[in-house]
Amino acid sequence: MTEIAVFYDNYFYICVMKESVSHIIEQKINRFKPGHVFLPSDFKELGTSTSIRKTLSRLVESGQVERMGQGIYVIPKNNKVFGKILPSVEQLAEALAKKEHVKIKPSGQYALNKVGLSTQVPMRLVYLTSGNSKRIQIGKNAIIFKSTTAKKLSMRGDITSLLFLGLEGLDLQKLSPTQMDRIMELLKQESPENLKYNLRLVPSRVSDFVVKNLLNPPK
Repeated sequence: MTEIAVFYDNYFYICVMKESVSHIIEQKINRFKPGHVFLPSDFKELGTSTSIRKTLSRLVESGQVERMGQGIYVIPKNNKVFGKILPSVEQLAEALAKKEHVKIKPSGQYALNKVGLSTQVPMRLVYLTSGNSKRIQIGKNAIIFKSTTAKKLSMRGDITSLLFLGLEGLDLQKLSPTQMDRIMELLKQESPENLKYNLRLVPSRVSDFVVKNLLNPPK
């Protein structure tokens, strides 16, 4: 077996590749709290991709770790009543964004659902991101990150920012009276400062619709 030097917790360890690297990875995982999401890349400094993958596969088989999707793992929470509890797809997306130090914003049908303009719960959660575009399959669901401009991600608050990102994907001439009423409710809930700021950042098709039909409706 090959001996390697591993730097971890401010110490160098001389260890046997097949045994000690796996042990150190497992020790690090044991420090994670239930619900913690992690990636194989979190252990890059500890060993080769092969040794990391084998260690994680072994921990998945033992039930200590849950594999949520390709390259995404979590320490499951255990509840006396409900048993094993895993993070939602939304929580996974937020955890991944935090790990990769990128901004994300719900968009499309997902954004409309979050603000109550759609009762349909999408199987695919689409986020605009400051990072790279990619798709991650989580069981029957999927997380889709779409790379976008800093302009769209700079919208303020969680009311009109989600509303406007959702409206971008709709035919605004086919909104129902119920949807129009809900949009008006959301606009009233938003602070004037955020509303003005966010209107400046959206496509003119959306801002014109809001101003003409809702803020200054024809008499």
